[in-house]
Amino acid sequence: MLTFALAVFLLIVTPGPGVLSIAGVGAAYGFRAGFAYLGGLFIGTNLVALAVISGLAAALLGIPSVRLVLMVASVAYLLYLAAKIAFAGSRLAFIEARTAPGIAAGVMLQAINPKAYAVNTALYSGFPIHPDNFAAETIAKLVISNLIWLPIHFGWLWAGVTLHRLNLPETTQARINYAMAAAMLGVVLLAILSAPRT
Repeated sequence: MLTFALAVFLLIVTPGPGVLSIAGVGAAYGFRAGFAYLGGLFIGTNLVALAVISGLAAALLGIPSVRLVLMVASVAYLLYLAAKIAFAGSRLAFIEARTAPGIAAGVMLQAINPKAYAVNTALYSGFPIHPDNFAAETIAKLVISNLIWLPIHFGWLWAGVTLHRLNLPETTQARINYAMAAAMLGVVLLAILSAPRT
């Protein structure tokens, strides 16, 4: 069980679309918007976990055309979120992004987040806790995963909100938003490069 908990921690704490976007939303829009987005990420994460546990994810991702559509949708959505974070509060009318991503955006991100599927597949197909009792193992893993997931994501949100509350000069805040967006773009690039070729 401790090995599973350590694996959850290490797989979740590493930068991916979820943690980078929650920090970015916190830095760009503050706690209230970040909290709504965090709720969406939480719901989406658990929906992905259930899709992996049930085998639905494997069945769908086993179809090359579906996998390609999900990858394209994932890249496009991550680019959209990166742009919203980068241009939050921008005074340029054609790129102004004052509306923060909300619950639906968090659910959507996790639904098309390649890291969410990879992490959940690794966690729920390995690290046996109750190998002779599928229901007990699944429940234990869901509880442990969520108990670790929540404080990590709250920590990333807090880090972003702390930056937001510092009342930094606009140019400094803009640079932070650009850095958050650039980190998300780095994740997009890694997702594209690591995608299986069909």
